[in-house]
Amino acid sequence: SHIPIILLTARADTASKLQGLRSGADAYLSKPFNPEELKVRLHQLFELRQRLRQRYGGNAFGKNIPPPHKEEDAFQKEDAFLKKVRAVIEKKLSDPEFDVQQLSRELGLSRSQLFRKVKGLTGKSIILYIRSVRLHQAREMLQSTDMNISEVGYAVGFTNPAYFSTAFLNEFGENPSSIRHS
Repeated sequence: SHIPIILLTARADTASKLQGLRSGADAYLSKPFNPEELKVRLHQLFELRQRLRQRYGGNAFGKNIPPPHKEEDAFQKEDAFLKKVRAVIEKKLSDPEFDVQQLSRELGLSRSQLFRKVKGLTGKSIILYIRSVRLHQAREMLQSTDMNISEVGYAVGFTNPAYFSTAFLNEFGENPSSIRHS
């Protein structure tokens, strides 16, 4: 879904065009086609993908400003996929053994499909995305519970408190203890 599909075909009838678009193509151009139209369509599709990446790239939870109406369907499809991924991760949050293989199995995707799709939408590898979800949950726990920092780290699947603190610092630019005191 993050890779643009453009059909260039000799079939110019409306039924073929509708079938192609219903099958998931982003654009349908019949031969002979205007090269300028192809360039414009490509440009628009790449801009849309760039906006998707910006929307999800720095934010594992997609809580940015809502998209313009024209792009709403694309955002809804991508948002639904990321919500499903996040739900599976959150369900297994405390399991330090939970990995990409288990996630891909739960989603019914191959590891490479999952990697490409998440990387295309967020700009992050799936491993970094899982870690980001864990760390955002940890931040919420630090702000809303009385658990100590090590307990929070263990609760979100980290087995080493020092690594948890380092990962937290890399994700948020501050130590877990500074979140606790704010």
